[in-house]
Amino acid sequence: MWDPQQYLTFDDHRSRPFFELLARISAKQPRRVVDLGCGPGHLTSALSERWPGSVVEASDSSPDMVAAARARGVHATLLDVRDWTPEPDTDVVISNAVLQWVPGHPTLLDEWARKMPPGAWLAIQVPGNFDAPSHRCIRDLAAQDQWREQLEPVGLLQPRNVLDPTGYATVLATAGCAVDAWETTYIQRLTGEDPVLTWVKGTALRPVRDALDDAGWDRFTAQLGAMLREAYPRQADGTTWLPFRRVFAVARTPH
Repeated sequence: MWDPQQYLTFDDHRSRPFFELLARISAKQPRRVVDLGCGPGHLTSALSERWPGSVVEASDSSPDMVAAARARGVHATLLDVRDWTPEPDTDVVISNAVLQWVPGHPTLLDEWARKMPPGAWLAIQVPGNFDAPSHRCIRDLAAQDQWREQLEPVGLLQPRNVLDPTGYATVLATAGCAVDAWETTYIQRLTGEDPVLTWVKGTALRPVRDALDDAGWDRFTAQLGAMLREAYPRQADGTTWLPFRRVFAVARTPH
């Protein structure tokens, strides 16, 4: 279950890649703009502000996120991205930090690009940090005998099928698109007690929270917190540095 408040704890850090992705889209007057995986809707309004004459379509697979988006005035619908298909007037699609949860999503990108109208824009951003210490700690802990039986079914121990920029560029170019693909590692300065644990609670630990009862969750996060404090030591000024790699691709379908 997604917790919108937990997700928004580091809103500035999580929002920056969205706006850098948005800045690479040169659409002038798109008819329909789609936000796939809109989360709590806090960024969807930027699409309406950028293109005030467009129909803005927002969706998410989490009922809690959809409810939070609607509370912000966003007309969001409950939808799995695997069930989405472009309308004939879909000129811009943005999927920000969503597709890493979707096995086989490169095939989806190929299908979307081929179905979108000529000159349309398809922009994605996914975390590329699954080999970072934060995620290795989660996998190492989940693989221990005390947790394996409960957590192995949720897929934490399986590698994510996130590609590098060349991989996404290849998928989208094969579909006939012009592609701009890149990666950025943000060096994020976090504050507070166990800030890296708080960060991963909003995203990577969601399957763990769903799989464990309250007592198990408290025990797992206590153990993980100790591992993360060692992997990401607090600096003399009390802050903690968290390198975070992101992978971006912006494609335009052939005219």
